[in-house]
Parts: sequence; C-alpha cells; structure tokens
Amino acid sequence: MSTLAPDKIGKYDIRRQVGRGSMGIVYEGYDPFADRPVAVKVALADSLKDKESGARYRKMFFNEAHTAGKLRHPNILEILDAGADGEDCYIVMELVQDGETLKTHCKQDNLLPIHQVVEIIFKCAKALDYAHRQGVVHRDIKPTNILITPTRDVKIGDFSIAHIIGSDTSTHTMPMGFVGSPRYMSPEQVQEDSITNQTDLFSLGIVMYEMLTGKHPFIADSFSRLIHKIINEKQPLLKTHRSDLPDILEKIIHHALQKNPEKRYKMGLNMAADLSLAFDYLEQHEEDIEAEEKFNAIKKLDFFRDFMDSEIWEIVHACTWQKFNPGAGIITEGDIDDSFFIIVSGRVEVRKGSRAIGQLVAGDCFGEMGYLSKAERTATIVATEPVDLMKLNSTLIEQVSVDCQLRFSRVFLRTLVKRLSSTTVMAAAPSN
Repeated sequence: MSTLAPDKIGKYDIRRQVGRGSMGIVYEGYDPFADRPVAVKVALADSLKDKESGARYRKMFFNEAHTAGKLRHPNILEILDAGADGEDCYIVMELVQDGETLKTHCKQDNLLPIHQVVEIIFKCAKALDYAHRQGVVHRDIKPTNILITPTRDVKIGDFSIAHIIGSDTSTHTMPMGFVGSPRYMSPEQVQEDSITNQTDLFSLGIVMYEMLTGKHPFIADSFSRLIHKIINEKQPLLKTHRSDLPDILEKIIHHALQKNPEKRYKMGLNMAADLSLAFDYLEQHEEDIEAEEKFNAIKKLDFFRDFMDSEIWEIVHACTWQKFNPGAGIITEGDIDDSFFIIVSGRVEVRKGSRAIGQLVAGDCFGEMGYLSKAERTATIVATEPVDLMKLNSTLIEQVSVDCQLRFSRVFLRTLVKRLSSTTVMAAAPSN
C-alpha cells in the first residue's frame, strides 16, 4: 500500500500515522460504531508479498491478535479487532493518547525518578504474571514494546512473537527458536533452549537496569560478544553507574538476571513482591530525607536555640508543616483558633482591617494568644512571598516528652513576654 495514510481500513476511519515498526505501520483511527479513537496496525505490504517469508510474516502479524486477544489486563494493550481489507491486513488496538515508549527514559540524560521506575516495573511484572498464568509468554519484552501514558500508567504491547504454552494451542502460535530482540534475550533464548515465562522476567530485568542507569547491562561491540556476555558474564553492579541506588534494587536486578532460570524469579508476582518492598523502602527513605531537612531548617531558628537535638526531633515529628504562596491568607482577624505559628522561611504581612501594621520574617512567631486560650484572632496574616511555617497547638505539644514540653513552654512564654513588651512600648509612644 502507499506510504500515505489511507482514508479508511475496514470500518475504521484513518486520521494520521503515529508509529512504524518491523511488524507494521500504526495509525490513529476512529471506530464509528463504538464512537471511540483506536490504534490500527497495518501489515507492511512488501513483507506480505515476499515469496519466501510472506506466509511466516503474515502468521507473525496475526499472532498478536491471537495471543494478546485472549488477555484482559489494565497494563496490557487491549486487542479490539483484526482482519483483512483487500490486500491490507490489520489489527485494531486501544489507543494510548500521547503515550511514549520506555526507550525515551533509558537514556542517562532523561531518566525517571527512582520510585517511578520501580512503580513502572512493578506494573509490568504484575501484567506479565497475569499473561503467564494465561499461558502466554511474550518473548520480546523491551523498552520499545512498553508504552507509558502521560500519567505514568503502563501498557505492554506487541505480542507478535508471543507463544501460548500448551499442546492444544501451540500449533497456532509462533514456532520456538531464535526470534526476538537479541539485546533483551535471556540465556536460554539466545541458545534456542526451551522457553518459559522466566525468559520475560530476565528481559524485564534488563529494562529495569537500563531505566535506572541509562546503560545496558551487557554492552558489546559485536553480536557474538553480546551473546557471550548474556550467557556467561555477570552484569556490572548498579552502583558502577549510580551511587544513589539502594541495595534492595541491586538485589532485585541480581535475582532477575540470573543465568540459570531455576535461580531466577519463578513468577512475575514474586518479582512484584520484591519491588513492592523496594517501593516501601524508597518512600521511607524520602520521608527520612524530608524530616532531616526540616530538622536542619528549624535548628537554625532562634526559638530553638536552647533545645537539645533530641527535643528538636520531637518537635519535627509533632508539628504540622505548611506552605503558603504569596497572597495566601494564613489566619484571619476574628477567627477563633488555638494554633501557634513559627516562620521557618519567607515573609508575612500583619494587617488590622485593611491596614498593614507590620511584617514578620523567618524566626518570628505569631498566634501566641490563640495558643494560650483559643482566643479570637486580633489580626490577619498574609504571605507576601513563599512561606514555610511550623504550626503547633497544645494537643500536638502534649505528644512530646515532659522535658521537651517544659523547654517549649519556657521559650514560648519568653517570646510572648517580649511580644507584649514590644506592643506596650508601641502603644505608649507619642504619635506625630
């Protein structure tokens, strides 16, 4: 067929070309009966007509519809239809709007945050576990066959060389042998040995390695050298490329890329379980970093000058940390509240009615009277630049140790006396 996009294929209106691969051209189409956009993959005409390989190519092309068509999983690209229109063979799939392949994020200058990589591989492992339990082995897991949506959801696609395990269906699926992408093959795959679901998990381990480091685990300058490395050589440790990756990810990669399938993850669910543990570790690690940043920030404030480090940590865990953009109201005159605020960074304006009467900066406090007696607010506080605040009340302070409570009370009362003294002086000063 022409390289120009056709107007129609089967019942589907064709809008534009969105991709091209070894197995066909992908168009964005529209299903007028279901009233929805779809992706239409059309087989390459020249490949279909080839006298020597045309029949095999046609079988491979429709193999995707046969294998993936039996799968229904949120992280597997759904096959909707397949057929022929004249000389054109086509497969219709769900359309991933504005999607991109993982290949985009396997480059050192465009890597995703670690927790996003773990989440993506977790979803892939769960999807593969589902496919494997349906008897389908993908055999071509690689970055270009995994789509991610703008919201970082995952869709595994291209089941053109997938194999259905089982004597009753094996005659309808692709023959075994050296098929797939060598860079992502398992040792048993490159040696044309028996293939199980574990070959997909090895391939997924390579994808994960690339997404974390931007490097392939088996870099080689020739095909024979690549095959030798996959079969015989261990991949470089992740920390060879990145020192910030935790050991738990190293262990997952080590397990996924075992040369002997018996030592590899048995099922995708096993790999997903370890990834879940890694995700929990990363979340806790991020929380620890955030808490340490808060500790360092408030330790510099004059209010906490006499506090012991252990007491500051108690306050960090007891307080509420708030952020306000310029123009945002923090407290409003006339409201009743019992909160006390300490400015960690930024600047606020104090207003009485519509009149500005002062400004407060990092280290200053406000809301003392409300903290003491849940009194009516006597002024309005508005952020004049980005502000970080510590918000405290008596209920939160009761959660810390007695020693910490006593120290807080002493510093709080000293601050209150200073504020009241300043207010008295201002009130007594003669006006011009």
